[in-house]
Amino acid sequence: MLMKKLLLSLPLLGLLIIGFGSCSQQRKWDHEQRKAMHEALKAYRKMVYLNDLTDPEFTVFSDSVTVDLEAAYPVYTEFIEMQGVDDTIDMVVVTTIVEQLKADAHNMRHIFPYNTLVAQGVLPSGLDLGQQRAFYKCLAGKVNTAFWSIDQFFQAVWADTTDMSQIRQLESQCANDLFSWVVEEVDVDVIEPVPAATN
Repeated sequence: MLMKKLLLSLPLLGLLIIGFGSCSQQRKWDHEQRKAMHEALKAYRKMVYLNDLTDPEFTVFSDSVTVDLEAAYPVYTEFIEMQGVDDTIDMVVVTTIVEQLKADAHNMRHIFPYNTLVAQGVLPSGLDLGQQRAFYKCLAGKVNTAFWSIDQFFQAVWADTTDMSQIRQLESQCANDLFSWVVEEVDVDVIEPVPAATN
């Protein structure tokens, strides 16, 4: 019986070894080249979404971008020297962000961090992780309905300078729907100076 199991497992083991061999053959960059790409990607930390990632999360993100670039451009020296290399890296970075947002609506928290939304009065404090996840799922759904493309959405994020912007309205709708939290506009009375008394 043991011999039968061993014989059955050998072909499977062979397939795994072949699979690993083909994967390693596809990877053409050496350790130093991958390390150089990781260093270059650190310049993107200031971007919306990426600036909220923890160091381990950013490492995973950088790995994903590097793997995609290496698969598309297996000869590192030719890739680095080609015209438009920066535009190519930009495109892969943005594509990876889009993929992560599509994969999990909760990743919206990297664009609109919970603590920031609390400080802005958009969300109540003390929400647990489940409630926060529900909010970001709601927001992702409203964003998908409101914007035709992810590019249009990012343009709205970068232009988001007013409290009652389109995105702020979507956030407020989710906060109200889920937690009955109403963002109220505060009217500031302008006090006119009182003219000095004349004698």
